Amino acid sequence: MDAAEAVTLLMSPAGRVDPYPVYELLRAHGPVVEVGPSFFVVTGHAEIDAFLRDPRTRVFDRPLRDQFTPGWQDSAAMVSLSRSVLRTDPPDHTRMRRLVAGAFTPRRIAALREVVTAQAGELADAMARRLRAGEPVDFVDQFAYPLPVGVICALLGVPAADRSLFRRWAGDLTGVLEPEISAEELAVADRGAAELGAYLFDLVAARHRAPADDLTTALVRAHDADGDRLTAEELLANLMVLLVAGFETTTNLLGNGLVTLLAHPRAAAALRSRAELAPAYVEELLRHDSPVQLTTRLTVAPVPYGGSTLPAGSWLLLLLGAGNRDPRTHPEPARFDPWRAQIQPLSFGGGPHYCLGAALARMEAQVAFPLLLRSFPELAVAGTPRRRARLTLRGYATLPVTLCDQSPPVDAGTPAGAATPRTP
Repeated sequence: MDAAEAVTLLMSPAGRVDPYPVYELLRAHGPVVEVGPSFFVVTGHAEIDAFLRDPRTRVFDRPLRDQFTPGWQDSAAMVSLSRSVLRTDPPDHTRMRRLVAGAFTPRRIAALREVVTAQAGELADAMARRLRAGEPVDFVDQFAYPLPVGVICALLGVPAADRSLFRRWAGDLTGVLEPEISAEELAVADRGAAELGAYLFDLVAARHRAPADDLTTALVRAHDADGDRLTAEELLANLMVLLVAGFETTTNLLGNGLVTLLAHPRAAAALRSRAELAPAYVEELLRHDSPVQLTTRLTVAPVPYGGSTLPAGSWLLLLLGAGNRDPRTHPEPARFDPWRAQIQPLSFGGGPHYCLGAALARMEAQVAFPLLLRSFPELAVAGTPRRRARLTLRGYATLPVTLCDQSPPVDAGTPAGAATPRTP
């Protein structure tokens, strides 16, 4: 299969549900392959990492969209994201990121650990009551979604009663992050952007009237103090991205990770008894089945790599999920192995656009997985989980679980007597 055919397969429903075989088809053509005029697909770990950090590559910001995507400003979803840190480059990106980054310092993340632990415990207790009554539980509904959405909503000051609203809005809006989107899907994304934007507009108005100790108030004050630091449109756009990104990635990490752990019971048993291994496990779970599979860049000047050069104006499809399974960086990449000598997931990107909430997502997963394994040693997948039909954000729409009395099959993923996983 040639590279262009493989990309077509990757964008198909089957490719979105399981992209990993398609990544190997693409990898056979090299770590960087041209699949169309000025269109390159990148599967190599080192190459992706370098392109993400190179100042000659840019995200698709407003000027570039004006040049390459006529009519994009008719889309509420595209316009909203274009005003955020997600779709801007320096100097605007630097200015906005500096205002938001204070919510994600190591000290603040450490202070949130007790909150995350308490919320995870409450959710696990609620799951236990249903599971021990013989009911199957949808892990996404009952744990993987409410844990991170509760944390990010607490940071932003969103009332607990409103948190259930965001799952549909985020699911609709994030369709615009896909590399291909139909007119119907774009209309759904625009609806999600409009409804979420209206909610956040009201939240901002409430913080003008009654400031609180939350990130929304801090951003409102930044806007009020000096509109040049953060415009009203940027304020709403960045709140939207923070809210959506704050739980979408972590929800997918928790779902993907639980399925992987349940498929590797010996590895799960080690983590169950030794919670201090969680950092290395989470890094390997991020690498093995990344919650974010791709991102894009455009070169604005020639960019050398290896013995070649990408010309200016090249569109790069950076397949993070493929880079995570590059055998040059991670030998036997399809094997889940938290005992690897080094684990370097690309799942949160790199360079100036490295995910602001990466440390928070890692911490939530490091708390959640040992707790779940200790609370439910007999946990098993019930029925057939259903993947979301998305490529960029990879996760489960539904993940039914139950308690099983049978001993799980022995897996080959963890060698007997293996050394302690290394903490990255």
